[in-house]
This record gives sequence, C-alpha cells and structure tokens, in this order.
Amino acid sequence: MMRPLSCLSVGWMIVSVVMADEFTPPALTELDAKASWVDRPVVNTLEKLTKHLQAKKRLASDAEVLALKNDSKENNAKILSTLGRQPIDPKEVNWNAAWNRRMGGEVKSVNPILFSSVSEADLGSYINLGLFSFDWELQPLAAEESVKSWQSSADGLYDKVVLRDDMTWSDGSPITAHDIAFSYRVILDPRVPALAVRAGTEELLGVHAYDDRTVVFFHKAAKATNVWNINFPIIPKHIFEKTYPADPSLAKSPEHVAMETNPISGGPYTIVYRQRGSEIVLERRESYYMHQGKQVREKPYFKTIRFRVIEDSNTALLAVKSGDVDETNLVPEQWIKQTDGSDFYKRNTKVKEVEWTSWHIVWNLQNPLFKDKKVRRALAYAFDYNELLERLSYNLYEPSSGPFHRESWMAPRDYPAPYQQNIDRAEELLEEAGWTDSDGDGVLDKDGIKFEFDLNYRSDPIIERYCNVARESFENVGINCNLRPLEFTVLVEKLSKHEFQAAFGGWGTGTDPDTYRNIIGTDQLRNYGSYSNPEVDKLFDQGASEFDRTKRGEIYGRIHRQLFEDQPYLYLYWRSSFYAFNKDLRGYFMSPRGPYNYGPGAGALWRVAAP
Repeated sequence: MMRPLSCLSVGWMIVSVVMADEFTPPALTELDAKASWVDRPVVNTLEKLTKHLQAKKRLASDAEVLALKNDSKENNAKILSTLGRQPIDPKEVNWNAAWNRRMGGEVKSVNPILFSSVSEADLGSYINLGLFSFDWELQPLAAEESVKSWQSSADGLYDKVVLRDDMTWSDGSPITAHDIAFSYRVILDPRVPALAVRAGTEELLGVHAYDDRTVVFFHKAAKATNVWNINFPIIPKHIFEKTYPADPSLAKSPEHVAMETNPISGGPYTIVYRQRGSEIVLERRESYYMHQGKQVREKPYFKTIRFRVIEDSNTALLAVKSGDVDETNLVPEQWIKQTDGSDFYKRNTKVKEVEWTSWHIVWNLQNPLFKDKKVRRALAYAFDYNELLERLSYNLYEPSSGPFHRESWMAPRDYPAPYQQNIDRAEELLEEAGWTDSDGDGVLDKDGIKFEFDLNYRSDPIIERYCNVARESFENVGINCNLRPLEFTVLVEKLSKHEFQAAFGGWGTGTDPDTYRNIIGTDQLRNYGSYSNPEVDKLFDQGASEFDRTKRGEIYGRIHRQLFEDQPYLYLYWRSSFYAFNKDLRGYFMSPRGPYNYGPGAGALWRVAAP
C-alpha cells in the first residue's frame, strides 16, 4: 500500500526540486561495507490481523448478531467482535463473490502518481503495487506480498529493499527494482503534477536500483519520518519510459488517455470497465497470486469489485437498503433515524467506532477578508456549534480544536477546549479589526469593502445543512456567506489552484503527524489556505528529526496549540466511523482511519458463502 492521502486533495504549486539524476550512488559493495544494516519488519498484514482477532473473544454467534439492532454500546461490540472476524475454513468464503462499493467522489485519474483524493487512493490499493504499509496502530512495515527483505542502516541514512522474484505487471512483464527507481525520478520531475505524492518523496537524496531485485533509498538526513518517505507509488517503467518524455502531464497524450480506461496493474485487480462519473469495475488478477503454476500469494477474497460513484449521502443509503451497494458511511441523522427499521436491517447491519477524521472550514488567507487573525477568531466565536453538533449531529460527533485527536499520541497534554459560540466576543474582535456597519445596511464593511464571501462545499444535502449553520451564524454578526455547492472534482481543482474564499471539507488522519506539514506548512503542496507561521515550520523540522516518541508528541502538541491560536481553519468536529454493511460481509476492522482493509487484494473483507 502506498502513502495514504487525506480527505481533501493535492495542491497545484510547482516546487523546485533537485533532479533525481544529479545523484550518483556508491557501489553496493561499498555501501554494504560501511553501513550497519538492521532488519526491519516484513509482514503479512492479513495474517497478523487474523492472529490479533483470534486472540479476542467473540461475544456472540453470527446468527445472534445478525438478528440484533445496533442500538447500544453492548450490541455494537457484539457485532464488531463477531462479524469483524476472518474465515476459519476457506469453505466459508464465497470466492466468486462481487463486492459492490460506494465511491463518494469521482476519480480524476487512475495513475497513482497523479492521485489527489481519498477515492483515488482507495481504488489504487487494489490495482497498484505497494512495497510498504502499516498496521492498525499505524506502525510501518514492508508488505510480505512484494518484499523479501527490508533493512535500514543504523545511522538512518539508507534503506535497502530486496524484492520478491515472483511479481509481474498485468501485461506479464516482471516487476523489478528499476520500476521503483524510475517512478522516483518521474515523481521528482517538476513538470509532472505529482504533488500529493511528491511530498515526502522529495526528502530523499536518491533511489537506485542495483539489479532487478535490489533497490536502495538514500536519505538526506536521519529523521523519524524517513520510514514514510520511501512509501511512494510505483508505475511500470517499460510502459511509461516510452510515453512520459513526450507528455510529462501523464494525462494528455492518446496513450495516457487510453491508460485511464485500461491501465497496467501491479496489484491484485485490474480495471475491466470504467464509465466516468458512474462506476468502475475491477476483476481479480490470477497472475497476481499465481506464478508459474503455483499459488505464491493469498488469493483475494472477491472475484469482482464494483465501485459506484454516489456523492449524495441519501442516495447512497437508498442503494444500501435496496442491495445495490454493500457498504456506505452514515451521517448522524441516518444512524439515528433512517437505519433502525426493517427496510434497513433486512439486508444490512451497522457499526460505529472512533475515527480521527476532522471536518472544518478552511480560509484562503490570500484573501484580504481572512488575513487578520482577529477576524478568524471572531468567525470561530460566531459559529453555532450547538446547532451543528447537538441538533444536526445528535451529539454523535466530538467537537474539534485542532489537527490531532485527543486520544492520539501527538495531541497536547493541555488539550485546548473547543470554541463555544460567543456573539459578543465575535463582534468585539471584528470591531477591533476595523469591521463596522458604517452605512447601516446590516453588513460589515471596511475601507469600502463589504464582508461577504463564498463558502464552497461538495454538493450533498447533509453537508449543505452544516454549511447553512455557518451561513446563519456569520449573518448574525453582519457577514454575508454565500453557499456554493460544487461537484467533487471541481471543488478539488479550485482548492488546488487556491481559487476559493472559504471551503468546507475534511482531513483524515495521516500515519504520522508530520503529514500535516503538507497541509499547513509554508508553501507546502496541500496548503490550500496559504497559511504561514515560521514557528510552526520550525516545530515540524524539530518533530521530523526527533526519534523519541514522547518528545515528538510534545512538539506536535505545540503545533496543535499554535494552530488553535491562529485559526487558519475553523475546526468543527471529529467525524467518528458510522458504517452500514451488507449482512453477508465479514472482516471489517475499525481503526483511527476507519474500517481499514488489511492484507492483499480487497484486504480483510470477505463475503460469506451461502449455507
């Protein structure tokens, strides 16, 4: 699996990088002579998860939990412990099954180097080669299905990986270390819009393939974050070395356009059908788990995976109830009011768990309206949190005060209390910032400029309700907020190009707190709001270089508190996991990143065979 992306998408700034071909690697014999190699974990994540779950007590039988309603903490625990299991006998699995999934937004590209959203990363986990992954505690590891050995030098400057010799691309060509080195060079080419995956990868000094199976990653400095910087996507050299020089956008040439429908796969599945804006159908790739007539990897549980693009939450729930899709995330109103009847429980069940996905309004600080910190703090005081969290969200979401969840190791010990609505304080701060209603029309103005802005958001009726809370809250203090619903890919593009004033959206948790640098660090790739604070940048540098986890946590806690003070985002709430699953599905396992799928193929989820 490749480096996970957050809920919003990639920026569009061109950054200066050191071209990869300027690096001259030493001979491998020379490197081995001077490096003291330390073995790192190479793990079958599905096997590890299976053992983890087997050690836990099942609280009920399948039949018992399938008859339950999830209307209590006890029933939720029973459902998770029972249906979250792995098969004891292969005969339990319907190996010819299809898995019909909801995709919350259209994918702009299926090329992993161009990924810019969670939808793309999710799809990519099935069709793309990955060397590295992480477990449910976000601990890094090399994937046993692709890596034979992984070693790091004791001084933290090198990582050496030896690949397995039984991997092929879907066109039959062998997967080699040269694909990895080539992919690194393409990612670092400033002409290539690979900005989401370039973050971190650009921290490498170089990547060199010494033979078909041995690749070494060279780091600029010893840092705690180096383990994540080597986790970048891989594309087939034998294909793209012919097409990339003429079209470094990887998207415009006839060859690259054709690959969007029929890409070469390095993962367990291949795309067999794609209708933009509607669906993508994948089929299990036999050449992934079979090699020269022998099974060399675990067979992915599903024969077919069908992604249906459904942006609207209400439409998605109807599709789950009808059986057209097998899973979807639920919003609080759906959890409380729309999934407690026989029309839902006939085919489905539901589960919930804590998830570290934060939702917010991001301000474009290039806009004069939002440059003053007093104004941003005033907007935070103006917001009606009770309306959003109590009435609309039924107290199922936890209020947020910054980027790191209270239960995470990187959260500050003196965790700042979230803002509460205080209209008087909001008006005081706005007046201090020079915003008054000089002409008596009910709208604040300053230097002839009216305080009026557009709030962009993904078109969805549930999200629109939340944005209406913002509109009404700001109008109460004399600010006009115009709601602008957008199709998801359009919203992504506007954010990427900084062509917005304010936007409602979310970020999922990264595997390491340093990933948040890419979101709020000065001139960073996904810093949509153009926030800049030299002290925060300095703290990120310190955090990346500190290996002691306790000390690192203190550093990121300081970042959290500084962002709470500066308010580049109006932090609103943590969206816990609320998911609906078809009753035939098993193996969903919850983590801070949601119902994460561990292991090769479709991960841990599987469909039970008919009795």
